[in-house]
Amino acid sequence: MSRWLCVLLFTCVSAHAAPDSRYTDDEIQRMLASRGLISHLNTQLHEAGHSVAARTSELVGAAMGFLGVPYRRGGNNASTGFDCSGFVRAIYSQTVGLVLPRRADEQANATQKIEKSDLQPGDLVFFNTMRRTFSHVGIYVGEGNFIHAPRSGATVRVESMQTPYWSRRFDGARRVETAELAGTDKLLVSR
Repeated sequence: MSRWLCVLLFTCVSAHAAPDSRYTDDEIQRMLASRGLISHLNTQLHEAGHSVAARTSELVGAAMGFLGVPYRRGGNNASTGFDCSGFVRAIYSQTVGLVLPRRADEQANATQKIEKSDLQPGDLVFFNTMRRTFSHVGIYVGEGNFIHAPRSGATVRVESMQTPYWSRRFDGARRVETAELAGTDKLLVSR
């Protein structure tokens, strides 16, 4: 696990809780920027009171706060557990106020397709784990890593997309459109 990821992990409380309130969004944002993970994000959305970079760092920080939460099929919250799409949906709802569709394939259809080379922290990454496209989803955290609720018997964790298992199953990347991140639309629907 990379050093920046370890630093970010220590900025969040143990699993089952939100990020440690002693650390501000600005501190998380500075750390991500110092690692070059958010320097290229569009930060001109200050009119709405929230920059994309601040929302991205908040989103990644919140996701890290749930490391260790057990997987539960159909799970939507930390107290009972998450499945992959339930985890992504909960993080986006709690941090940026967006209600993503419930299933991974619906989340893929409701978001903007991007190239793998254009991935930024907070983007969604999809995998074919059940012999069908977009059957698994996670949140990209930078440096080729993503956070997700992997499977029954496991817990929310960060993994490298370069491992043979995940690289063979990569289905694509998606981005939640910046208009929604700016707060102009709080509900995403399938297209």
